[in-house]
Amino acid sequence: MKKKNTLRQIGFKMILILSAFSLISCSDKVAPEIPIVRPPKTDGETKVYIELDISMANQLSVTAQSDKYAYKLKTEGQDPYVQAKPIGKALGGEQGVLTFEYSAKAAVNFIQVFLGAPITEERSLKTGNGLKKTDSWTVWSLDLTDERKNFNWGNSASHFLRLDFGDVPGIEIYIRNIHFRERNDAEKLAAEEKENKRLADEKMNDNLSKYLNASYNASVTDVDVSANKVLVKGNYTASASKTLLCEIKPWQDITETTNFEGIELSQSPFSVELNRMDNSYDRLLSKWVVVQNNKIISHGRYADHIAATHAMTAQKPTARKGLGGFHISRGFLQDLDDLPITSVTVNIAITEFMYLDSRAGTIAHPYGGKTYYFAQSYIDKLDQTLRLTASKNIVVSAIILVQPTGSDSKIGDLLRHPRFEAMGGAFYTMPNMTTAESVNCYAAALDFLAKRYCRPDNTNGRIHHWIMHNEVDAGTTWTNMGANRPLYVFLDAYYKSMRLCFQIARKYDEHSEVLASFTHTWAKKEADYASLDLIKGLLKYSAAEGDFKWGLAYHPYPQDLNEPKTWLDNHASFSMATQIVTFKNLEVLDKWIKMPENKYLGTEKRTLWLSENGTNSRTYSAQDLAEQAAGLAYTWKKLKQLDGIDAFQWHNWIDNRGEFGLCIGLRRFPDDAEDPGGRKPVWYVFQAADTPNEDAVFEPYKSIIGISNWNEVLHTVY
Repeated sequence: MKKKNTLRQIGFKMILILSAFSLISCSDKVAPEIPIVRPPKTDGETKVYIELDISMANQLSVTAQSDKYAYKLKTEGQDPYVQAKPIGKALGGEQGVLTFEYSAKAAVNFIQVFLGAPITEERSLKTGNGLKKTDSWTVWSLDLTDERKNFNWGNSASHFLRLDFGDVPGIEIYIRNIHFRERNDAEKLAAEEKENKRLADEKMNDNLSKYLNASYNASVTDVDVSANKVLVKGNYTASASKTLLCEIKPWQDITETTNFEGIELSQSPFSVELNRMDNSYDRLLSKWVVVQNNKIISHGRYADHIAATHAMTAQKPTARKGLGGFHISRGFLQDLDDLPITSVTVNIAITEFMYLDSRAGTIAHPYGGKTYYFAQSYIDKLDQTLRLTASKNIVVSAIILVQPTGSDSKIGDLLRHPRFEAMGGAFYTMPNMTTAESVNCYAAALDFLAKRYCRPDNTNGRIHHWIMHNEVDAGTTWTNMGANRPLYVFLDAYYKSMRLCFQIARKYDEHSEVLASFTHTWAKKEADYASLDLIKGLLKYSAAEGDFKWGLAYHPYPQDLNEPKTWLDNHASFSMATQIVTFKNLEVLDKWIKMPENKYLGTEKRTLWLSENGTNSRTYSAQDLAEQAAGLAYTWKKLKQLDGIDAFQWHNWIDNRGEFGLCIGLRRFPDDAEDPGGRKPVWYVFQAADTPNEDAVFEPYKSIIGISNWNEVLHTVY
């Protein structure tokens, strides 16, 4: 169950999985037998010790030691867990901190605790406070006091826990004296700070919701950014109080600002022209709002028109076949022509190649009054990748990712969100948009990329669209800014990042677009948010603060990523309120993107890329390979009738050992013993799609799908 949910949240970026695995090291030392441990006597607090149920272990060897409160564990897979026996006695009302002693032969990257029954993701807490490598007894604790209260857990003798020990096999752990205790003074202080942050989040979330839904008497109607000036127009109702036009910079929160400063307005309608540069700050990045009595009386508004440096040619994919995670270093480049490919995504993790200080082998880039530096070796490879795609007229979407650490710890400290939590599987962070210094650093990275890859001569290649981060509905894992952040608080940070990139990209290329990245969730959340709730939120921002060219980068993997027979997905319905959107019900996405209320300015269909997709072959047996290919044939016949979908990028291009045992590629593993990197049947299906050979190549897969006519795969959405 946990494995399936984890797989749904993960977009299978090869570089991520490899980097996560490289953090784990093992020792050859053998720990001594654990001595008999007697529960210590306590005064005033009766400890309830928890016993593990050895029969309820998964991918985890559990051996009881001489005492019933001591165990030897060894992880044996990527989903190791053990269920505990019922607690047998109700816990004390304040006993909410789970604690135990342990020694470990290697680090365990996270622990997830489930409060049963039932065992569900919602009734769990996952913490990056895993186990350190240590040969001495070390105390580990996790405060579950709030979870106990929220789920009414621990007041019945039948309640039980499940403990998940990371996702790395081969780790030996000794554990003893598992029990709950009351919070100590430090934990009480931490809980108080956590509660204060939660209350502040709730307040901000409520303020943002009211702001987005408000009807104001005043409005900023147009913002025009030329080469040197910013022209702001609008109107308001006269008042005895001064009326101000105020600038809101990206690191400021419009609903939380309490002291506004601005330009006094003398008449309505108004037209105010300002210098574009405010010292070293580019007002291109700002939004503008009308204020009276130190309160906003209009929505803020970003630039509607931006004078681009270059006259670029608009480019769209000539067909829909694409590859995800493309890079020249992966080889098999002939696939671009043989398939053929018309679009790709390219991962760009900023913190991998950006530095705050000058050093050898870097490219200097001045921005915002500072100079930043970018690794020449990384950029050379990126140049080669994008020059190749440009030479073949392939449309590129760059996936902008921010790692919590990187080549330069100073850059990591600046770009990492201040509420980032290493939740065990938190691969990337939401960029820090809370300080001027951090925003300038982030903007400098985007400006460097846009200036280099948005040129009419394509000297270094071209980036056409910008996919902002990865699968933000699973934000805790993929775009982390802390756990349990309210919807609008999270969305506001994401929207600011999208807007910043859009404004900067449009500075160079008037055709640039930004795309928002989502898993296959739709109306029901599987991780942190339902994708549809976030998308509706983006529409509200567009209505309130001025629409801009954003679209969707959606990942409609099958319901179970292991199962290629996507037509069996029972959570994917043909309702606009479906729980999830997979290959089975792509009709939902197609209908949504064409609805007038969802279009750019109400008239132009937004771009929709299926930017990360694939079906799995469980093994390389003939049957499993045929089922994988059938999954693509089924999907493609659907796509042919759904013209609202602009492009489809297959992920992963080549099978990767780090992807949880999945074989989701068009090609075999590069180190496969029989046929290294060999073409799988699904490769030939992809090649035949949209060619005269399509029907002949697709024909054998009808029987696997259980149809006699391809028209049977298409359904009406209600």
